[in-house]
Amino acid sequence: MNTHPRILAVDDDTDLLKLLSVRLKAAGYEVATAANGERALVALATMRPQVVITDVRMDGMDGVALFEEIRKQSPGLPVIMLTAHGTIPDAVSATQRGVFGYLTKPVDPRALLAEIERALAISVPTPTAAREAWRREIITCSALMEGVLAKAHLVAAGDAAVLITGESGSGKELLARAIHNASSRAAKPFIAINCGAIPEQLLESELFGYIKGAFTGAVRDSKGLFLAAHGGTLFFDEIGDMPQALQVKILRVLQERQIRPLGTTQSHDIDVRVVSATHRDLESEMKSGRFREDLYYRLNVVELALPRLADRREDIPLLARHFLTRVAAQYQKDVLGFAPEALELLIAASWPGNVRQLYNVIEQVVALSTTTLVSLTMVEQALQDAQRAMDSFEGARKRFEREYLMQLLKITAGNVTQAAKLAKRNRTEFYKLLGRHKLDPAHFKPVKPVTD
Repeated sequence: MNTHPRILAVDDDTDLLKLLSVRLKAAGYEVATAANGERALVALATMRPQVVITDVRMDGMDGVALFEEIRKQSPGLPVIMLTAHGTIPDAVSATQRGVFGYLTKPVDPRALLAEIERALAISVPTPTAAREAWRREIITCSALMEGVLAKAHLVAAGDAAVLITGESGSGKELLARAIHNASSRAAKPFIAINCGAIPEQLLESELFGYIKGAFTGAVRDSKGLFLAAHGGTLFFDEIGDMPQALQVKILRVLQERQIRPLGTTQSHDIDVRVVSATHRDLESEMKSGRFREDLYYRLNVVELALPRLADRREDIPLLARHFLTRVAAQYQKDVLGFAPEALELLIAASWPGNVRQLYNVIEQVVALSTTTLVSLTMVEQALQDAQRAMDSFEGARKRFEREYLMQLLKITAGNVTQAAKLAKRNRTEFYKLLGRHKLDPAHFKPVKPVTD
């Protein structure tokens, strides 16, 4: 199998085209040539190049028209234009609409090879029209992701419980939906519940349902999410945040395949496939006693580990362009692409918030854009804003944690044993939390009156 980068060269001057082809092949590239724009589109479909090099001025479909057609078919494909001095304005105009770059004739071979290498660094494969429907929401060309998806497709054929691990924002729910779509349950409901977003007292009734009058506020019957997902898939997002008391009940349901709504003695059979996800290290959670070992092994029959966005950087140009197209349509803005240096910065960024953070950055640059091309400056500003937001969240989390600990110590009058019990933490761990926030329990003990 040929692994050399694939280049499509287009020029209606056959002598120049032949010379260009010889130079590129000598540099180690696989090269296809086309003498006009129409033939280039045919080659595009058959060769699936990683970079297109085209002359601007050609008979029939010129280079600019060819670029517009390429952008429709393969928005992630870099196009380099070669232009004579008289057509520089056309090339500059095309660059503003998203062309990767342009070089003037006669072309300096070293400059051309440098530009190709720069384009290959941000190139993505042409998506196939026959992309499997089950995974259509997952935008990737990463070998890491393809490995995960291949494993997901295999496990989707059965009913084994799946645990999806990965950092926040890495796309765990999208993968869970893909597994559902690839399974025999695809025509049945896919129900997702975030275990960390619903208060503990409501989570049980949401899952198991209830009858009217079962508790204050139960003004009508509710069948609950287990029954709502009957025949389909129930997705537990952030399963590591599930309260311990509820973990026991979930385990019993998974063992008995029955649920009993609150307020009734009648049980109902259930038929659901369970997929769970977490950003936590559940093995560590088990060792610390915060997650049940028997439930862990019930949920983790097959584990799928999603890579960080930083570990699949080849996906960033494809994702960025996909998000830009979607957001631009949503905001009804004429934003067509990224300046090459802006895309290079996106690829190089650290992305601690993964794909979700990338989407937020793209949404900001589209919302604030006043031009058709996203500039380097706009991406720099959006990344800085995203970093400040993350810093602010971390600061807010620390402030909340400190205030929470202080409140516990006030309630218990500085009694660490009682405070740790209320926080559902062991004393050793609680003392570590107090030390981290420089809180002394003695300061919260009642002041003894002075006696003569």
